[in-house]
Amino acid sequence: MRPHDVALLRLLAQRVAGPPLASPRDVVGHLLALQAQDEPGSLLSVALRCGGTRDDVRAALDAGELARTWPMRGTLHTVLAEDLPWLVELLTPRPRAAAAKRRVQLGLSEEDVDQARALAESALADGGLTRAEILAVWDDAGLATSGGRGYHLLAELAQRGVVCLGPYREGEQRFVLVAEHVARPRRPSREEAVAEVALRYFRGHGPATLADLQRWTGMPAADARAGLAAAREALATITVDGVEHLLAPETLEAYEGHGRRDAARLFLLPGFDEIVLGYADRTATLAPEHAGLVVPGGNGVFRPTLVVDGRAVATWRTAGSGSRRRLELAPFAGELPARVVAEAERRWAELPA
Repeated sequence: MRPHDVALLRLLAQRVAGPPLASPRDVVGHLLALQAQDEPGSLLSVALRCGGTRDDVRAALDAGELARTWPMRGTLHTVLAEDLPWLVELLTPRPRAAAAKRRVQLGLSEEDVDQARALAESALADGGLTRAEILAVWDDAGLATSGGRGYHLLAELAQRGVVCLGPYREGEQRFVLVAEHVARPRRPSREEAVAEVALRYFRGHGPATLADLQRWTGMPAADARAGLAAAREALATITVDGVEHLLAPETLEAYEGHGRRDAARLFLLPGFDEIVLGYADRTATLAPEHAGLVVPGGNGVFRPTLVVDGRAVATWRTAGSGSRRRLELAPFAGELPARVVAEAERRWAELPA
Protein backbone atom coordinates (compact mmCIF):
# COMPACT_ATOMS: atom_id res chain seq x y z
CA MET A 1 0.00 0.00 0.00
CA ARG A 2 0.93 3.67 -0.35
CA PRO A 3 1.23 6.45 2.25
CA HIS A 4 -2.10 7.78 0.95
CA ASP A 5 -3.74 4.50 1.98
CA VAL A 6 -2.17 4.86 5.45
CA ALA A 7 -3.74 8.30 5.89
CA LEU A 8 -7.20 7.07 4.92
CA LEU A 9 -6.94 3.91 7.01
CA ARG A 10 -5.99 5.96 10.08
CA LEU A 11 -9.13 8.06 9.73
CA LEU A 12 -11.17 4.84 9.76
CA ALA A 13 -9.24 3.29 12.64
CA GLN A 14 -9.65 6.39 14.79
CA ARG A 15 -13.37 6.62 13.89
CA VAL A 16 -13.07 10.09 12.43
CA ALA A 17 -14.51 8.36 9.33
CA GLY A 18 -16.88 5.44 9.20
CA PRO A 19 -19.56 4.60 11.77
CA PRO A 20 -19.19 6.61 14.99
CA LEU A 21 -18.66 4.93 18.31
CA ALA A 22 -21.52 4.83 20.79
CA SER A 23 -20.29 7.16 23.54
CA PRO A 24 -17.35 9.24 24.81
CA ARG A 25 -16.36 6.28 26.98
CA ASP A 26 -16.20 4.04 23.90
CA VAL A 27 -14.08 6.59 22.02
CA VAL A 28 -11.50 6.95 24.77
CA GLY A 29 -11.43 3.22 25.43
CA HIS A 30 -10.88 2.55 21.72
CA LEU A 31 -7.98 4.99 21.33
CA LEU A 32 -6.56 4.26 24.82
CA ALA A 33 -5.61 7.94 25.26
CA LEU A 34 -6.21 11.20 23.40
CA GLN A 35 -3.95 14.23 23.64
CA ALA A 36 -5.62 16.86 25.81
CA GLN A 37 -3.45 19.95 26.43
CA ASP A 38 -6.15 22.13 24.83
CA GLU A 39 -9.26 21.39 26.87
CA PRO A 40 -11.93 22.60 24.36
CA GLY A 41 -10.15 20.84 21.52
CA SER A 42 -9.82 17.63 23.51
CA LEU A 43 -13.57 17.61 24.15
CA LEU A 44 -14.20 18.12 20.43
CA SER A 45 -11.80 15.31 19.47
CA VAL A 46 -13.86 12.87 21.52
CA ALA A 47 -17.26 14.26 20.49
CA LEU A 48 -16.43 14.04 16.77
CA ARG A 49 -15.80 10.32 17.07
CA CYS A 50 -19.13 9.45 18.70
CA GLY A 51 -21.47 11.97 17.09
CA GLY A 52 -22.01 13.63 20.47
CA THR A 53 -21.41 17.05 21.97
CA ARG A 54 -18.78 18.57 24.21
CA ASP A 55 -21.34 18.42 27.03
CA ASP A 56 -21.58 14.66 26.55
CA VAL A 57 -17.84 14.40 27.12
CA ARG A 58 -18.02 16.67 30.16
CA ALA A 59 -20.80 14.48 31.53
CA ALA A 60 -18.56 11.41 31.17
CA LEU A 61 -15.86 13.22 33.14
CA ASP A 62 -18.40 14.29 35.77
CA ALA A 63 -19.58 10.68 36.07
CA GLY A 64 -16.10 9.35 36.71
CA GLU A 65 -15.92 7.45 33.41
CA LEU A 66 -13.05 9.57 32.04
CA ALA A 67 -10.15 11.60 33.43
CA ARG A 68 -7.50 13.98 32.13
CA THR A 69 -4.00 13.39 33.42
CA TRP A 70 -0.31 13.10 32.47
CA PRO A 71 -0.02 9.35 31.70
CA MET A 72 2.85 9.46 29.21
CA ARG A 73 5.49 11.74 27.69
CA GLY A 74 4.76 14.32 30.39
CA THR A 75 1.72 15.40 28.36
CA LEU A 76 -1.97 15.75 29.24
CA HIS A 77 -4.24 13.04 27.80
CA THR A 78 -7.84 11.94 28.27
CA VAL A 79 -8.07 8.31 29.42
CA LEU A 80 -10.64 5.93 30.86
CA ALA A 81 -10.69 6.46 34.61
CA GLU A 82 -10.27 2.73 35.21
CA ASP A 83 -7.11 2.72 33.04
CA LEU A 84 -5.50 5.71 34.74
CA PRO A 85 -3.66 3.95 37.61
CA TRP A 86 -1.96 1.26 35.53
CA LEU A 87 -1.14 3.58 32.61
CA VAL A 88 0.50 6.06 34.97
CA GLU A 89 2.45 3.29 36.68
CA LEU A 90 3.63 1.79 33.39
CA LEU A 91 4.38 4.87 31.28
CA THR A 92 5.56 7.66 33.60
CA PRO A 93 9.00 6.48 34.87
CA ARG A 94 10.88 8.21 32.04
CA PRO A 95 9.05 11.57 32.16
CA ARG A 96 9.26 11.55 35.96
CA ALA A 97 13.02 11.05 35.77
CA ALA A 98 13.26 14.04 33.42
CA ALA A 99 10.97 16.04 35.70
CA ALA A 100 13.27 15.37 38.67
CA LYS A 101 16.02 17.30 36.90
CA ARG A 102 13.62 20.14 36.15
CA ARG A 103 12.58 20.18 39.80
CA VAL A 104 16.13 21.11 40.83
CA GLN A 105 16.06 24.02 38.37
CA LEU A 106 12.78 25.22 39.88
CA GLY A 107 14.22 25.11 43.40
CA LEU A 108 11.84 22.39 44.53
CA SER A 109 12.92 19.55 46.79
CA GLU A 110 11.43 16.13 47.41
CA GLU A 111 10.23 17.50 50.75
CA ASP A 112 8.31 20.18 48.82
CA VAL A 113 6.61 17.49 46.75
CA ASP A 114 5.70 15.60 49.92
CA GLN A 115 4.25 18.78 51.42
CA ALA A 116 2.28 19.49 48.23
CA ARG A 117 0.91 15.96 48.30
CA ALA A 118 -0.18 16.15 51.94
CA LEU A 119 -1.89 19.49 51.38
CA ALA A 120 -3.57 18.27 48.21
CA GLU A 121 -4.86 15.08 49.81
CA SER A 122 -6.49 17.15 52.53
CA ALA A 123 -7.82 19.99 50.36
CA LEU A 124 -9.13 17.88 47.47
CA ALA A 125 -11.09 15.40 49.57
CA ASP A 126 -14.83 15.35 48.94
CA GLY A 127 -15.14 17.29 45.71
CA GLY A 128 -11.86 18.69 44.46
CA LEU A 129 -10.65 22.19 43.56
CA THR A 130 -9.92 24.18 40.44
CA ARG A 131 -6.30 24.73 39.47
CA ALA A 132 -6.32 28.27 40.89
CA GLU A 133 -7.78 27.03 44.18
CA ILE A 134 -5.23 24.27 44.76
CA LEU A 135 -2.38 26.64 43.87
CA ALA A 136 -3.79 29.07 46.43
CA VAL A 137 -3.76 26.30 49.08
CA TRP A 138 -0.06 25.72 48.42
CA ASP A 139 0.79 29.42 48.36
CA ASP A 140 -1.05 30.02 51.64
CA ALA A 141 0.99 27.24 53.22
CA GLY A 142 4.23 28.91 52.14
CA LEU A 143 4.86 26.61 49.14
CA ALA A 144 5.37 29.13 46.34
CA THR A 145 3.82 28.15 42.99
CA SER A 146 5.13 30.94 40.76
CA GLY A 147 7.54 30.46 37.87
CA GLY A 148 6.14 27.12 36.78
CA ARG A 149 6.47 25.51 40.21
CA GLY A 150 2.73 25.01 40.64
CA TYR A 151 2.31 23.37 37.23
CA HIS A 152 5.27 21.10 37.95
CA LEU A 153 3.78 19.99 41.28
CA LEU A 154 0.38 19.26 39.74
CA ALA A 155 1.92 17.20 36.94
CA GLU A 156 4.21 15.36 39.36
CA LEU A 157 1.35 14.42 41.68
CA ALA A 158 -0.68 13.30 38.67
CA GLN A 159 2.19 11.13 37.46
CA ARG A 160 2.41 9.60 40.93
CA GLY A 161 -1.25 8.64 40.62
CA VAL A 162 -2.43 11.00 43.35
CA VAL A 163 -4.49 13.62 41.46
CA CYS A 164 -6.20 14.00 38.08
CA LEU A 165 -8.59 16.36 36.33
CA GLY A 166 -12.15 15.11 36.57
CA PRO A 167 -15.56 16.79 37.08
CA TYR A 168 -16.53 20.33 36.16
CA ARG A 169 -17.81 23.10 38.41
CA GLU A 170 -19.26 26.25 36.84
CA GLY A 171 -17.57 25.41 33.56
CA GLU A 172 -14.09 24.76 34.98
CA GLN A 173 -12.58 21.34 35.42
CA ARG A 174 -11.49 20.39 38.93
CA PHE A 175 -8.48 18.53 40.26
CA VAL A 176 -9.64 15.57 42.32
CA LEU A 177 -8.02 12.66 44.12
CA VAL A 178 -7.55 9.62 41.93
CA ALA A 179 -8.61 7.44 44.87
CA GLU A 180 -12.00 9.19 44.86
CA HIS A 181 -12.50 9.66 41.10
CA VAL A 182 -11.52 6.15 39.99
CA ALA A 183 -14.12 3.86 41.50
CA ARG A 184 -13.00 0.59 39.88
CA PRO A 185 -9.31 0.71 38.93
CA ARG A 186 -7.98 -2.10 36.77
CA ARG A 187 -4.73 -3.75 37.84
CA PRO A 188 -3.16 -5.79 35.02
CA SER A 189 0.29 -7.25 35.59
CA ARG A 190 3.18 -5.39 34.01
CA GLU A 191 3.44 -7.99 31.24
CA GLU A 192 -0.30 -7.75 30.57
CA ALA A 193 -0.15 -3.94 30.61
CA VAL A 194 2.66 -3.79 28.04
CA ALA A 195 0.73 -6.11 25.73
CA GLU A 196 -2.54 -4.21 26.20
CA VAL A 197 -0.99 -0.84 25.42
CA ALA A 198 0.42 -2.20 22.17
CA LEU A 199 -2.78 -3.94 21.11
CA ARG A 200 -5.05 -1.00 21.85
CA TYR A 201 -2.67 1.47 20.22
CA PHE A 202 -2.53 -0.44 16.93
CA ARG A 203 -6.27 -1.15 16.95
CA GLY A 204 -7.16 2.49 17.57
CA HIS A 205 -4.38 4.18 15.58
CA GLY A 206 -3.20 1.68 12.95
CA PRO A 207 -1.71 1.45 10.44
CA ALA A 208 1.27 2.32 12.58
CA THR A 209 4.80 1.09 13.09
CA LEU A 210 6.84 -0.07 16.04
CA ALA A 211 8.53 3.36 15.98
CA ASP A 212 5.12 5.03 16.16
CA LEU A 213 4.18 2.92 19.21
CA GLN A 214 7.43 3.74 20.98
CA ARG A 215 7.18 7.46 20.24
CA TRP A 216 3.51 7.73 21.24
CA THR A 217 3.88 5.88 24.54
CA GLY A 218 7.44 6.90 25.42
CA MET A 219 8.07 3.22 26.23
CA PRO A 220 11.60 1.85 26.32
CA ALA A 221 12.38 0.04 23.08
CA ALA A 222 12.40 -3.35 24.81
CA ASP A 223 8.88 -2.82 26.16
CA ALA A 224 7.60 -1.68 22.77
CA ARG A 225 9.03 -4.76 21.08
CA ALA A 226 7.58 -7.03 23.77
CA GLY A 227 4.17 -5.40 23.46
CA LEU A 228 4.16 -5.78 19.69
CA ALA A 229 5.21 -9.42 19.93
CA ALA A 230 2.35 -10.12 22.35
CA ALA A 231 -0.24 -8.28 20.23
CA ARG A 232 0.86 -9.40 16.78
CA GLU A 233 -1.46 -12.41 16.44
CA ALA A 234 -4.54 -10.18 16.84
CA LEU A 235 -3.41 -7.66 14.21
CA ALA A 236 -3.18 -7.40 10.43
CA THR A 237 -0.08 -6.14 8.67
CA ILE A 238 0.54 -4.10 5.55
CA THR A 239 3.80 -2.98 3.97
CA VAL A 240 4.34 0.62 2.93
CA ASP A 241 7.58 1.53 1.18
CA GLY A 242 9.13 -1.62 2.63
CA VAL A 243 8.08 -0.81 6.23
CA GLU A 244 5.71 -3.02 8.23
CA HIS A 245 2.58 -1.32 9.58
CA LEU A 246 0.09 -2.99 11.93
CA LEU A 247 -3.64 -2.38 12.30
CA ALA A 248 -6.91 -3.99 13.33
CA PRO A 249 -8.15 -6.54 10.75
CA GLU A 250 -11.59 -4.92 10.78
CA THR A 251 -10.07 -1.57 9.77
CA LEU A 252 -8.58 -3.19 6.71
CA GLU A 253 -11.86 -4.96 5.93
CA ALA A 254 -13.80 -1.68 6.22
CA TYR A 255 -11.32 0.05 3.92
CA GLU A 256 -11.65 -2.63 1.27
CA GLY A 257 -15.43 -2.23 1.47
CA HIS A 258 -16.98 1.26 1.51
CA GLY A 259 -14.61 2.81 4.05
CA ARG A 260 -12.12 4.22 1.58
CA ARG A 261 -14.73 6.54 0.07
CA ASP A 262 -15.91 7.70 3.49
CA ALA A 263 -12.36 8.39 4.68
CA ALA A 264 -11.67 10.52 1.59
CA ARG A 265 -14.28 13.09 2.68
CA LEU A 266 -13.53 16.47 4.27
CA PHE A 267 -12.94 16.74 8.01
CA LEU A 268 -12.32 19.66 10.37
CA LEU A 269 -10.10 18.46 13.20
CA PRO A 270 -9.21 20.39 16.36
CA GLY A 271 -5.64 21.21 17.28
CA PHE A 272 -3.68 18.40 18.97
CA ASP A 273 -5.92 15.76 17.40
CA GLU A 274 -4.60 12.18 17.39
CA ILE A 275 -4.74 12.03 13.58
CA VAL A 276 -1.72 14.35 13.57
CA LEU A 277 -0.14 13.75 16.98
CA GLY A 278 -0.60 10.00 17.28
CA TYR A 279 2.48 9.02 15.27
CA ALA A 280 6.23 9.42 15.09
CA ASP A 281 5.92 9.77 11.31
CA ARG A 282 3.08 12.16 10.42
CA THR A 283 3.94 12.55 6.75
CA ALA A 284 1.07 10.38 5.51
CA THR A 285 -1.33 13.10 6.69
CA LEU A 286 0.86 16.20 6.98
CA ALA A 287 3.47 16.96 4.34
CA PRO A 288 6.83 17.92 5.91
CA GLU A 289 6.89 21.23 4.07
CA HIS A 290 3.58 22.18 5.71
CA ALA A 291 4.42 21.11 9.27
CA GLY A 292 5.58 24.60 10.20
CA LEU A 293 2.17 25.98 9.24
CA VAL A 294 0.46 23.67 11.71
CA VAL A 295 3.04 24.27 14.46
CA PRO A 296 4.36 27.78 13.75
CA GLY A 297 7.92 28.24 14.93
CA GLY A 298 7.94 24.73 16.37
CA ASN A 299 6.33 26.13 19.53
CA GLY A 300 4.49 22.91 20.35
CA VAL A 301 1.05 24.44 19.77
CA PHE A 302 -0.79 22.50 17.05
CA ARG A 303 -3.40 24.41 15.10
CA PRO A 304 -6.70 22.86 13.95
CA THR A 305 -6.45 21.27 10.51
CA LEU A 306 -8.67 20.82 7.47
CA VAL A 307 -8.19 17.31 6.07
CA VAL A 308 -9.34 16.40 2.54
CA ASP A 309 -8.78 12.95 1.03
CA GLY A 310 -6.61 12.04 3.99
CA ARG A 311 -4.26 15.03 3.67
CA ALA A 312 -4.06 18.20 5.76
CA VAL A 313 -4.52 21.08 3.30
CA ALA A 314 -5.17 24.07 5.59
CA THR A 315 -5.50 25.25 9.15
CA TRP A 316 -8.75 26.74 10.38
CA ARG A 317 -10.19 28.81 13.18
CA THR A 318 -13.47 30.30 14.30
CA ALA A 319 -13.39 34.10 14.15
CA GLY A 320 -15.84 36.65 15.51
CA SER A 321 -18.65 36.04 17.97
CA GLY A 322 -22.41 35.79 18.04
CA SER A 323 -23.99 36.37 14.63
CA ARG A 324 -20.57 37.42 13.32
CA ARG A 325 -18.96 34.02 13.94
CA ARG A 326 -17.32 32.68 10.81
CA LEU A 327 -14.88 30.07 9.63
CA GLU A 328 -11.45 31.29 8.55
CA LEU A 329 -9.25 28.97 6.48
CA ALA A 330 -5.51 29.33 5.89
CA PRO A 331 -4.62 27.09 2.91
CA PHE A 332 -1.14 25.61 2.70
CA ALA A 333 -0.75 26.14 -1.05
CA GLY A 334 -2.79 28.46 -3.26
CA GLU A 335 -6.55 28.86 -2.99
CA LEU A 336 -8.85 26.06 -2.01
CA PRO A 337 -11.47 25.05 -4.60
CA ALA A 338 -14.84 26.69 -4.03
CA ARG A 339 -16.48 23.30 -3.44
CA VAL A 340 -13.96 22.54 -0.66
CA VAL A 341 -14.60 25.90 1.00
CA ALA A 342 -18.36 25.39 0.80
CA GLU A 343 -18.10 21.87 2.29
CA ALA A 344 -15.78 23.13 5.04
CA GLU A 345 -18.27 25.83 5.99
CA ARG A 346 -21.07 23.25 6.11
CA ARG A 347 -18.99 20.94 8.29
CA TRP A 348 -17.98 23.83 10.55
CA ALA A 349 -21.64 24.77 11.09
CA GLU A 350 -22.30 21.15 12.13
CA LEU A 351 -19.44 20.84 14.61
CA PRO A 352 -20.52 19.62 18.06
CA ALA A 353 -21.41 22.47 20.41
